Amino acid sequence: MRPVISKMDFSHSSLFGYIEDLQELTIIERPVRRSLKTPEEIERLTVDEELSDIERAVYLLSSGQDIQGTSVVANLPVLMRQNPAETLRRVLPKIREVLHVAGVEMQLTAAVSFLTVLQEESVSIHTYSHSFLHIILQNLEHRDAGVSNAWLETLLAVIEALPKETVRHEILNPLVSKAQLSQTLQSRLVSCKIMGKVANKFEAHIIKREVLPLVKSLCQDVEYEVRTCMCRQLEHVARGIGTELTKTVVLPELVELARDEGSSVRLAAFETLVNLLDMFDADDRSQTVLPLVKSFCEKSFKADESILVSLSFHLGKLCNGLFGIFTPEQHLRFLEFYKKLSTLGLQQENGHNDNQLHLQTLEQEKKYISVRKNCAYNFPAMIVFVDPKNFHLELYSVFFCLCHDPEVPVRYTMAISFFEVAKLLNSDVYTIHKELVTLLQDESLEVLDALVGHLPEILELMTNGGENNGSESKLLSIPDLIPALTTAEQRAATSLKWRTHEKLLQKYACLPHIISSDQIYYRFLHRMLTIILTNNVLPVQKAAARTLCVYLRYNRKQEQRHEVIQKLIEQLGQGKSYWNRLRFLDTCEFIMELFSKSFFCKYFFLPVLELTHDPVANVRMKLCCLLPKVKSTLKIPTDKHLLQQLELCIRKLLCQEKDKDVLTIVKRTVLELDRMEISVDAFQKRFYRNDLLDHEKERQEHLLLEIEQLEKEKQKNEGRSTNINEKIFEKKRRDSKTSSMLAKSLNLSISGSSSGTSAGKEEKKSKLVRSQSFSTQVLHPKYSTIDKCPNKSSATGYTSLVPGIGKNCMLSFSDDSFRTHSAGNSGSAAFPSSCSRSLFNSADQKNNGNKETQSRRMSM
Repeated sequence: MRPVISKMDFSHSSLFGYIEDLQELTIIERPVRRSLKTPEEIERLTVDEELSDIERAVYLLSSGQDIQGTSVVANLPVLMRQNPAETLRRVLPKIREVLHVAGVEMQLTAAVSFLTVLQEESVSIHTYSHSFLHIILQNLEHRDAGVSNAWLETLLAVIEALPKETVRHEILNPLVSKAQLSQTLQSRLVSCKIMGKVANKFEAHIIKREVLPLVKSLCQDVEYEVRTCMCRQLEHVARGIGTELTKTVVLPELVELARDEGSSVRLAAFETLVNLLDMFDADDRSQTVLPLVKSFCEKSFKADESILVSLSFHLGKLCNGLFGIFTPEQHLRFLEFYKKLSTLGLQQENGHNDNQLHLQTLEQEKKYISVRKNCAYNFPAMIVFVDPKNFHLELYSVFFCLCHDPEVPVRYTMAISFFEVAKLLNSDVYTIHKELVTLLQDESLEVLDALVGHLPEILELMTNGGENNGSESKLLSIPDLIPALTTAEQRAATSLKWRTHEKLLQKYACLPHIISSDQIYYRFLHRMLTIILTNNVLPVQKAAARTLCVYLRYNRKQEQRHEVIQKLIEQLGQGKSYWNRLRFLDTCEFIMELFSKSFFCKYFFLPVLELTHDPVANVRMKLCCLLPKVKSTLKIPTDKHLLQQLELCIRKLLCQEKDKDVLTIVKRTVLELDRMEISVDAFQKRFYRNDLLDHEKERQEHLLLEIEQLEKEKQKNEGRSTNINEKIFEKKRRDSKTSSMLAKSLNLSISGSSSGTSAGKEEKKSKLVRSQSFSTQVLHPKYSTIDKCPNKSSATGYTSLVPGIGKNCMLSFSDDSFRTHSAGNSGSAAFPSSCSRSLFNSADQKNNGNKETQSRRMSM
């Protein structure tokens, strides 16, 4: 049942209740009012604006509040750069006075400022040691541990830059008294760290005489913190004194500290031993170091689990450092120890779970995770230890477990070291293909982010490593690679970690060298275009645009390239959203970077210029900033018409642009374009390098077209290979049949002409009379010209060349000449035929003239 809402009551009692509620609200606001500054406090914080920086700093340090003094101390490096002399004379003494009673915040700020002044070298090192060193030494033993450590870090950095004599007199000599047992614990800890820093500053004999006695006394200190601190500094001391003194002085101290009652001291001794392995000879390693390491390993599972994490972290370095002195039994023992650590806390071989057998605390679980993480960190070192050839037999099971570990930090570490593992395996890299796919499909984006860092190198090793080195074996080597890559990208896209997505898209630009062009086109290229169109994060869109351009650059099919180019122009350059048009300009920048100038001018130059009419000012503004790069793609005189289009667009922008910001950029761009020089088609000396790179890009683009043409021809040839032999045989058969028929017809024509000579004389005479009368009628107007021919060549000479043919053969020549002349071609090629015809006509008139006249009279 709905509650009944009563009407508002404005009676006296109800108004009084409202006033009480308002009073409660004023009580809530009171603490906010108290936090505000009173007029008196504001007046005390006010400083005269006419004071100089130095005077203001002195005033604030003298009579200002703590926050103002801290501000002056933080501004000390700036004052030292501007006026070092006045700062040292007036400001630094005030800071020294204030630091005696200053709080923690000002002390920490002063330590950082003093270190900054040293790093910027605002003053000479002599001046710095005279002015700043005493202040640093005075504050080393501050009661607050954080402040003391801050000043100690500053002092250790100063020791590096100070001259030896200054260090000896100002630091080393007072150190003798500071390291005594009578001093405070903090003082002795500071002395230990200074010992390690000073050991690298002097010669070995000075260290032996002045430093080593203090080192021995601090190693025997009654406080375990001091012994631990000094033990960790023994590495620096050993580097300073050399191999001989290390063997006689440092090693005995380390052996004694390794048996100390404090676990932290034993841990420090163990880590120092591992770091100094390269300074020990074979005898020291086998007789001293190896027994200690074996005892550490035995105690780590039984009595001293505190050393377990450190032991797992240094195990790889330890195994490789002692590799030369291991017996086969010891080698196998350390390998089994590593395998045991790599599965610590997980299900054991007997099928029982440690969590069920032993009730583990949260600290133990964290410790076991750290141990397995360290085992993952040391995995490349263990491959070297067992030899990469024995990887599949000895370490593959460990590798599998670590890649499938339930904890993210372990898998993250494996993802980071995956590239090192792949490099070490070399030709045997095919054995870890499945683990690569597993890590790519990991549920944690941290693991994916760690793996993506070296993904191009890993994929190149995966596809090209081993015996199968060819493009044909790219996809056969990793069958599940493409689904894993697409899944990884989709998971990164749906998450909120856009930096991982951006990084992944950038690394995917390596895929043209890994998988085929068709696989990229159908599985990745359209996905990149979708990301550009739909994603809301600008860096991700730009990464996708550049990767898309790389895919387009290495695409081998012209039809697919044209389709992508058309989509870029239509969906981005001509898109409804101005955001897409801006991304089109970004894509064009990548096109200019990756492709040749001619490619850009052919496909993208005019679509870019069309955006000068864009209704959104931001698009026109970005285009104006891009115009100098666009102009640099032109070559004269080939692209002269494009240059005219560019100049026309700029003129329109200058005349028609109404937005002030765009117009300002247009004017600036015009000046920059006027200063630019356009390259010509031929190579120029000033642009030789750029022209050479562009020529190489253009050559590669033409090469892709040639490869595509060859592939098409190869496919056609393969399609016709079944019928090509039959077609060749059929063609040869037809050619032979045709040639035989031509030969027969030629023989028949020749025999016909020869048989025509033996035919009836009456038929010949009638044909001869008709041809003679026809030829004389046609050639009558040109008789005067043709009659000249018999003077040059006689009829007897001509007829002697073709004996046995007679008059019938001459008739055929006269018919040919007639056809030639009737066609209107009276050239030199037809001249011999006409001559033969005139010769024949003249001879025929002499022999048959009387017969012809008689026949005409009879007909009349």
